[in-house]
Amino acid sequence: MAGVSAALQAHLESGHTTLCHAWRITRRDGVSFAFTDHDVPLVMEGELFRADTGLSARAIAQSTGLAVDNTEALGALSDVTLREDEIEQGRFDGAQVQAWLVNWADTSQRKLQFRGTIGELRRVGGAFRAELRGLTEVLNQPQGRVYQKPCTAVLGDSTCRFALETPGYAETRNVQDVEEGRIFAWDSFQGFEAGWFTRGRLEVLDGTAQGLWGLIKHDRFDGARRVIELWEPLRGDLAEGTSVRLVAGCDKRMETCRLKFNNLLNFQGFPDLPGEDWVVAVPRSTGANTGGSLR
Repeated sequence: MAGVSAALQAHLESGHTTLCHAWRITRRDGVSFAFTDHDVPLVMEGELFRADTGLSARAIAQSTGLAVDNTEALGALSDVTLREDEIEQGRFDGAQVQAWLVNWADTSQRKLQFRGTIGELRRVGGAFRAELRGLTEVLNQPQGRVYQKPCTAVLGDSTCRFALETPGYAETRNVQDVEEGRIFAWDSFQGFEAGWFTRGRLEVLDGTAQGLWGLIKHDRFDGARRVIELWEPLRGDLAEGTSVRLVAGCDKRMETCRLKFNNLLNFQGFPDLPGEDWVVAVPRSTGANTGGSLR
């Protein structure tokens, strides 16, 4: 077996094996979980791999080419390990996964069988089913730039370069009224024109939903109340007093980049890109068929 140490290979060839599987899941926020399908906990590299989680896995499909190695992990939801509310909040999306074949009698004898990320995660009753994707999954992601009129950058990223800490472009407030985790309202919230936060972000700064964020669909005034509506509800407890941060929205137009953010130098769109009328233009016998000015 490729990549197997001499000690583990000798154990496999002995005819009497003491093998099990061990898994480690590391979320993007740094929180990690360790499991084993053995009937008692294991300790590897100073980390405890829990045995009372009901975690198991199907066979790992591996190849020597560029096809994505994949498998599935199955397990029961538990308040002390994988919690249903954290899965609902998306905290395990894209988490790093490692899987080993281990000699439970001597955990130094092990082989890393799989390394990748969590893809689709489904909940069924009190259990979960996680799709695991191998390292070659990243090769399926589009590379290069997209040529289009709107800007392709995300406000504040390395290509946009706009400083979100600039005064007037972000506001931190405590939750006053919230409906269904999606509609937020404040009685006194002036200083920003209506629509200023549309297409922006609402980020949760503390509480059990800390780290969650949502895209803002509408920013409007309802009488004296300012109402912020998200596209989708946040899957967490947003009690009154929870601190949230509102970030100004960008509609990706060149005019907005210039007038609202004064950031035209870093605009990542192509406003002068010819449209379909120019692409399908045909020659004509009189005059130039240029399609006219784009301005």
